[in-house]
Amino acid sequence: MSLLICALLSASGAQASSCSPQIDKVQRQVDARIDAIAAASPGDRESRAALLHHQPTPASIAAAEKRQRGYAGVKRALRELKHARVADHNGDVKACEAALAAARAAIAP
Repeated sequence: MSLLICALLSASGAQASSCSPQIDKVQRQVDARIDAIAAASPGDRESRAALLHHQPTPASIAAAEKRQRGYAGVKRALRELKHARVADHNGDVKACEAALAAARAAIAP
């Protein structure tokens, strides 16, 4: 009887963590995306032109918007990773995989 209980417990533990390696992989991808965005723009301080009261150019506005979209994608990916962890904890592999797919899509270039 105790052998049966051990087998059931180990099976449920394996099922609950079946998505964990993929979650870790996507987390590393999100971290790399954050690093890439940060390296491309270490900060959004006022530019020299702004300090001289020059109006922003269309190119500078587009660059700022592009950085913001990157951060928005990272935020979505982090939310989806949270959903994936909850689904993984609940043993819902399909929901976990769907959340991971959404996270990957959110950080795609």
